[in-house]
Amino acid sequence: MTGKINLAAELKHYFGFDTFKGNQEAIIRNLLDGNDTFVLLPTGGGKSLCYQLPSLLMEGTAIVISPLIALMKNQVDAMRNFSEDEGVAHFINSSLNKAAIDQVRTDILDGKTKLLYVAPESLTKGENVDFLRTVKISFYAIDEAHCISEWGHDFRPEYRRIRPIINEIGPAPVIALTATATPKVQHDIQKNLGILEAEVFKSSFNRPNLYYEVRAKTANVDKDIIKFIKGNTERSGIIYCLSRKKVEELAEILQANGINARAYHAGMDSATRTKNQDDFLMEKIDVIVATIAFGMGIDKPDVRFVIHYDIPKSLEGYYQETGRSGRDGGEGKCITFYTNKDLQKLEKFMQGKPVAEQEIGKQLLAETAAYAESSVCRRKTLLHYFGEEYTEENCGNCDNCLNPKKQVEAKELLCSVIETIIAVKENFKSDYIIDILLGRETSEVQAHLHEDLEVFGTGIGEEDRTWNSVIRQALIAGYLSKDVENYGLLRVTEEGHEFLKNPKSFKITEDNDFDDAEEETPARGGGSCAVDPALYSMLKDLRKKLSKKLEVPPYVIFQDPSLEAMATIYPVTLEELQNIPGVGAGKAKRYGEEFCKLIKRHCEENEIERPEDLRVRTVANKSKMKVSIIQAIDRKVALDDIALSKGIDFNELLDEVEAIVYSGTKINIDYFLDEIMDEDRLLDIYDYFKESTTDKIEDALEELGDDFTEEEVRLVRIKFFSDMAN
Repeated sequence: MTGKINLAAELKHYFGFDTFKGNQEAIIRNLLDGNDTFVLLPTGGGKSLCYQLPSLLMEGTAIVISPLIALMKNQVDAMRNFSEDEGVAHFINSSLNKAAIDQVRTDILDGKTKLLYVAPESLTKGENVDFLRTVKISFYAIDEAHCISEWGHDFRPEYRRIRPIINEIGPAPVIALTATATPKVQHDIQKNLGILEAEVFKSSFNRPNLYYEVRAKTANVDKDIIKFIKGNTERSGIIYCLSRKKVEELAEILQANGINARAYHAGMDSATRTKNQDDFLMEKIDVIVATIAFGMGIDKPDVRFVIHYDIPKSLEGYYQETGRSGRDGGEGKCITFYTNKDLQKLEKFMQGKPVAEQEIGKQLLAETAAYAESSVCRRKTLLHYFGEEYTEENCGNCDNCLNPKKQVEAKELLCSVIETIIAVKENFKSDYIIDILLGRETSEVQAHLHEDLEVFGTGIGEEDRTWNSVIRQALIAGYLSKDVENYGLLRVTEEGHEFLKNPKSFKITEDNDFDDAEEETPARGGGSCAVDPALYSMLKDLRKKLSKKLEVPPYVIFQDPSLEAMATIYPVTLEELQNIPGVGAGKAKRYGEEFCKLIKRHCEENEIERPEDLRVRTVANKSKMKVSIIQAIDRKVALDDIALSKGIDFNELLDEVEAIVYSGTKINIDYFLDEIMDEDRLLDIYDYFKESTTDKIEDALEELGDDFTEEEVRLVRIKFFSDMAN
C-alpha cells in the first residue's frame, strides 16, 4: 500500500512540513502496511505526527487513547487548524454533554472524522463500545503508553484494560507511543497490549541542548530559585513541586518578589487551571509552578528552564518533565534541588500501599537518588537508565562534566564488589553488598550467616559513599547488571567475570555529598553565594560592642545564622534587614540601624555590588497557629492547655513559642512560670543565660547539673529572650 503513496507530498499537503523528523516516515509506512508498531520518541521528537498523518490517509477512523482531557483538546484544535473540516478530529470524554456526543457520532458515521480521541475510562463504557463496533476502525493509537506499566512513572490501572476492549470492538493495527520507557517498561507495554511482535522504532533519548544540574536543597531554596529566575528574565519556565500546598506557597512567594508566576494543580477549579495554562502558552505569564499534572502534551517549544523543587519519584518522571524544556532545540536548563530528607518523606508516603507497589516505588526512588548523588556525567547516567550507551567521556552540558571531580583508581574495590556479589549468590541488593563489605552484623546478615563469609569486612576503611560509587559506575560500565524483575538484585555480567579474572584499570569519581544539605546555614544557599568573611567578622565585633553596652549576651541581639545571612545578602535598610532569618520588626528597630550603617559603609568602601535579587520578600504566614498562641498567652492560658487545644505535644508548642520570641515578638509567660517553678530555680537558670555566651540547651544543662529539666531551661530561656531582646 505505502509504495503508491508519496508520503513527503502528503506531509507537505496536510502539515506544511518539507521533511520528516528522525524515523517518522518509517514508522508511518509500517503502520500504513497494517503492522503493529511501538514508538519510543523523546519529548519534542514529533510523536503525534506518527498517527495523525496515517489517520488522514487510511480508510475509517483512528482511535487515539490519551490520558488527559487538556491534551485531547489541544490535539483536536491542532488537527482542525490543519484541515478545512471541523469534524476531522473529535474527542469523547466526561466533559461533553449528550448533544455534543451525538454530534461526534454523526460526524463519525458520515465518514468526516479521521481521528477520535478517547480517555481509557470512556473507551470502556458499554454504549461507546457498542457504537464503535459499528464503525470502520483504521488503527488504535495508545499515546503516553508508559501509563500501562506499573514500572512507568505515571501508571494508570485503566490502561491495562485496553487490550480486552480492543478485542471487543474489533481488530486493527496498534501503535503504542511513549516519550520515556526503560527496557523493562517497554516489554511490559508490549506484553500487556499483545503486540510482542511489533516493529520497534527507538530514537536516541539524548537531548544535547538540555543542561542538567543537581543542587543541594538547603533552607535557602526559595532564594536560590528567585535568583535563578531573575537571571533568566522574560523566559518561560516550569517549576515542579510534589504537593499542591507547596505549589501555591511558592507561586505566592514568586509573585511577592515581582515574578510573573501562577500555580497549577489538579485540586484547583478547572476554569482557573485552564486560564493559567492558556496564559502560560500565550506568554501572558512567565513561570508556572505545578504538580506533575501539568505538562503532558503541552506543546510549548520555548520553555527555557524546568526546575524540580522536590526530587521526582522516578527517573522516567524526571526525564519526561525536564524534556518539556527546549523542545525547539534551543537552550533548556534543568535544575533539580535534592536532599536525602525528601527521599525519606517519599518513602513514608508509600507506607500502607501493597508490598509489591512499595518495592517498585523504592527501587524507582533508589535510581533517582543514584542519579542525583552521582558525580558521573548526568547524560551518561540518564541514557544508561533507558538502555542506551553514551560513549562521550564529557558531554560538556551538565554540572558534573563542567566541574569534573578527580578520578581515583578503584580496580581493587571493584574486584571486592564482584567477589562479594558472587559469594552471596547474586541474591541481594547494593545496600546489603555494602553491609557485607563493611562488616556490619545486621539482623539480615546474621539470618543468612553471611558474617562467616571470607569477604565479610574486607571493605572496612572505605566509606559507604565510595562503595556506592563503585557499584553505580560498574553498572554503567557493564560489569554489573541489576535484575529489575527481582527488586533490583545485583548480578555479575560476563564482562564482570572477565574483569575478576584479568583486572584492569577502573577509575571512579566519588559521589556528590548531599547528606548535610539541609543542615547548612540559610546564608549558604545552594553553594551559589558565600559569607563575606571580612564583613562577618566586623558584624560580630559590633554585636560584641552592643552586648557590653546593653549588658545582654551577644546571641540575644542576633544569632550567628542571622549575621551570616547579613554578610551574604548585604541588607542596608531596616526593611531589607527584616528579610534576614531570625530578624523580626522589633529586633530590626531595636538593633538594626548600626548594623545597616556598617554594611552600607563596607559595600561602598569595597565597591560591592549587592545581590538585590536575593532579598526574598516572604508572603505573610497563613498559618494562624502562631497568632492564636500569642493571643492565648495574652489571655494567660496555661501552656500545657494551649498544646492540648492545638493537638500538639508540649515540646512542639515550645518550638513555636521559641520561634515567636526569636524573631523579636515580646510575650510574657510569667503567669505560667509562677505556677510551675520555684523562684530560686528560675533565677538560677535566668542568671546562667545572663552570663553565658551561648544559648544552647545542652551547655546550660551541663553547667546547671542534673537537678534541672530540659523543659524548665527552655521555658526560662523563652522568658529571658523576651525580657532582654524584645
